[in-house]
Amino acid sequence: MSDNKIKLMFLGDIVGKAGRNAVKNYLAELEEKPDFIIANVENASHGFGLTQKNYNELLSYGIDAFTSGNHIWDKREIFNYIAEADRLVRPINYPKGTHGVGYRVIEKENYKVGIINVLGRTFMGLIDPYWELLTSAIEEIKKETQIIVIDIHAEATAEKICMAKYFAKMRVTAIFGTHTHVQTADERIYEDHCGYITDAGFCGDINGVIGMEYEASVNRLITSIPERLDVASSGESQVNGVVVTIDCLTGKTEAIGRINKIISEEI
Repeated sequence: MSDNKIKLMFLGDIVGKAGRNAVKNYLAELEEKPDFIIANVENASHGFGLTQKNYNELLSYGIDAFTSGNHIWDKREIFNYIAEADRLVRPINYPKGTHGVGYRVIEKENYKVGIINVLGRTFMGLIDPYWELLTSAIEEIKKETQIIVIDIHAEATAEKICMAKYFAKMRVTAIFGTHTHVQTADERIYEDHCGYITDAGFCGDINGVIGMEYEASVNRLITSIPERLDVASSGESQVNGVVVTIDCLTGKTEAIGRINKIISEEI
């Protein structure tokens, strides 16, 4: 941190062991470390959900906070540890009483970062509306910090853009889209304040299909018969995400840039 500014890195959906290894190696090799790192981890454990072991593993890489999405419940053990996982947020618009929390404020050094996770509603199944929930959460977080980052885990591009435009007016610091695993080239700053990208992309095997094995993926399309999907493991992975420069006093994003790094290794 310098001159009341921080660099915050957001990593797109980490998919399986290939994604975890890619992120580990990428972060270890960075010459200039970001001040704060957030990663989406709903696919981090064999492509579906998050085990406690992998949660702790990713923490050890220096990641400060984790967002998730609709797959966060895929590993049943999540219910055993999510209450103690104080760096993890699940989507805020699950019904009242759902395990875990939809937003957190995390303090590091002499600044605080508010993190909110939300599920989109278009093509995403039944889930509660989020407009009032997000408004309330933003107001609460602003009592502690001006730095507020939202991960909208959603299918529809139009929904993500509409949400970004709407909440940028509330002086949110950044809104990052996840879920499609395909990085978009539309990073920008709304309202001269809010950093945005429709989808940050994913971290995982680059030669599969959004991180999963090609053969099973194409068979499902050809036959329409459900088939088990396994994480691809070609030995060549990618790390996708964004880095934003933030003014800690105002919560303003001053710059945004994409991360698209190819990493070759034996998995």
